[in-house]
Amino acid sequence: MTLRQGRFISYEYDRMVVLFSMHDDQKEIHCAISTSAMDELEGGALGRAGHRETQFMRLRERIEACADGKYQAKEFEGAPPGIVLRSIDFRKQR
Repeated sequence: MTLRQGRFISYEYDRMVVLFSMHDDQKEIHCAISTSAMDELEGGALGRAGHRETQFMRLRERIEACADGKYQAKEFEGAPPGIVLRSIDFRKQR
């Protein structure tokens, strides 16, 4: 089953990640993307801390497509299991 759009959760400066969720039917899947991955998606320009949510929204379609691919491949990490996106995950798509 393809994941559906969830919600933006937060930007964690200490970990340099944006947390978001997606849904598989009624199950919420926790996801994260590194800020370096988002910056690479925008051509390498460094995003500012106060603009990470806006940046995520601009890139949302590409981010969620990649998260769905990792979900379908069952590439979970952490406890509880979730999806973590890094720059390398987007290099595979090119």
